[in-house]
Amino acid sequence: MKKTYKIEVDCANCANKMEMATKKTAGVQDATVNFMTQKMTVEFCDGADAVAVMKAVLKNCKKVEDDCEIYL
Repeated sequence: MKKTYKIEVDCANCANKMEMATKKTAGVQDATVNFMTQKMTVEFCDGADAVAVMKAVLKNCKKVEDDCEIYL
């Protein structure tokens, strides 16, 4: 399952850090962060709870970029 989320991030490097943190989160098969459109596309593993996974993604992204936001 793939979902797209609106995000708020200040620079392209920060967006790259968010993408890397998202890809390392359990339940995420793949992720893409687009700084220009301020969107994140997440492909979830089969059977993953998207809501729980995205809470973990937000927590991991805040570790690498504390002023980022993902609008769940």
